[in-house]
Amino acid sequence: MKKDFNTTPLSILDLALVLEGKTPAQSFKNSLSLAQKAESLGYHRFWLAEHHNMVSIASSATSILIGHIAGGTTKIRVGSGGIMLPNHAPLVIAEQFGTLASLYPNRIDLGLGRAPGTDQLTARALQRDDQAAFQFPKTVRELQNYLSEDNKNSEVRAIPGEGLDIPIWILGSSTDSAKLAAAFGLPYAFASHFAPQQLQQALHIYRTNFKPSEQLKEPYAIACVNVTAATTSEEAKLIATSMEKIFLGILTNDRHPLQPADENFKVSPEAKQVMKQFLTYSFIGNPSEIKEALTQFVDDTQIDELMVVSHIYDHEARLNSYKILRELQSAS
Repeated sequence: MKKDFNTTPLSILDLALVLEGKTPAQSFKNSLSLAQKAESLGYHRFWLAEHHNMVSIASSATSILIGHIAGGTTKIRVGSGGIMLPNHAPLVIAEQFGTLASLYPNRIDLGLGRAPGTDQLTARALQRDDQAAFQFPKTVRELQNYLSEDNKNSEVRAIPGEGLDIPIWILGSSTDSAKLAAAFGLPYAFASHFAPQQLQQALHIYRTNFKPSEQLKEPYAIACVNVTAATTSEEAKLIATSMEKIFLGILTNDRHPLQPADENFKVSPEAKQVMKQFLTYSFIGNPSEIKEALTQFVDDTQIDELMVVSHIYDHEARLNSYKILRELQSAS
């Protein structure tokens, strides 16, 4: 059946962004406020991403933050987008998510990534093993074993975790992750919000090579995009300058907490061209512009679910952006 934006489930990716002049404590309050608003609007999931040693991101202790969000909501699915598995022992993640799934049954997702979610020096401090990322397929299998009911006779068991129905996802920004998700028969989420170049190729590889598994009978893919929606195009472009500054900081290695909107923000033509490639799937505009762009995106990709991240400094403007987006479907 052909996918359509109006009926595509909407979800949110949150990084608990640290705002200029604010603390991580305020970020966590904003994340919970957003999750509660998303739940009331009918969003499907709320995922948090693991990153380390970044002044603008406070979601480093991802499992703890997932528990905070799940505890402050009642029905929206909450999970990791993702846990960077090379940073952790699979048994530890099985126990942590087993605990979360026991506290919040049928609401927890476990998304797994291969990258460290940080720079190489910090990755070594986290992993103590330079080869950890190369063992990703093996450690995914190890984690699956700990969570399976068949593991009950093993000498090492995940309690809680064993035998619980915790959906595992493979996350990625390249075709390698697509191949792994297809081979393991797992749902797949692609990070097109910052790595757009291989989206279509990765989706094709995933769907073409998918092998059904006990967890999933048919391929299921999410794509994540940036969305900044406001009442007018001018307002949307203004508040999107906060996101643009984040990406400029990544390009220039001059990172800061999320900055307020800046009507005087300008970049060099060279940086603008590079940022344009980064932000291929960044949709900025008024409701009709956003509706048209996302309708085309879903039509082009035929994704099963759309995940959205919005780097907006003003919390009320951020809530309003997600409200506008959801209402575009509700009004159809």
